[in-house]
Amino acid sequence: MERSIEKFEDDLNLTANRLCSGESEKVCQHVMRLRDRLILLYKKNVVKINHSIMELICAKYLILSGYYVDLEYVLDSMSCDIYALKGLGSLIVEVETGYVPPEHAIDPITYCKARIVSKITRYSGYAEKFALATPPYYTLWFPLTLVKPPRYRTMNEIKEIKALCDLYYSNPPVSLEEIRNARLHAIYILDVDKGVVRETDPNTYLERSQQFCEW
Repeated sequence: MERSIEKFEDDLNLTANRLCSGESEKVCQHVMRLRDRLILLYKKNVVKINHSIMELICAKYLILSGYYVDLEYVLDSMSCDIYALKGLGSLIVEVETGYVPPEHAIDPITYCKARIVSKITRYSGYAEKFALATPPYYTLWFPLTLVKPPRYRTMNEIKEIKALCDLYYSNPPVSLEEIRNARLHAIYILDVDKGVVRETDPNTYLERSQQFCEW
């Protein structure tokens, strides 16, 4: 059952007010601007509440880091969750909630792997930096290939990633060139209950989580 607009606004307002507590008027203005955009998008049936709250929490962290932030930012033929600018540099962040649609109930692990890898390869070319954001109760999987510099990637590694992406994302397919040049620069761990963000680098994240993914 879809939640009402009033319930969506109440939850988003509660989150925004918590994020603004103790912050400057300038930071609060940015947070409230993004809250208003999410409410507008919800009325158009574009966003969902869990994802929206995570976007807002991550956005506030980036605002405090000196970024100007937009949510659900339109690129060429798709939109990214978070698009942030600081000086001449740009950053794209994709928020992963761990949701698996019913049609992938029998292959959730493979589907999630392909979704994450596809996001890294498709989106990272649109900004100087690319990051993933996720709650601590969901473990991201991504290959070490996409963390190391592009010049160290072998053709076999690139083809393996393409084969994974092509299982679910073939319209349009991810290109070998996109995979060759894709980079993942950071992971943001979102504690929604406390409104706190912890940033880590992909290598550290892999070291702490990969053993569970392999298991």
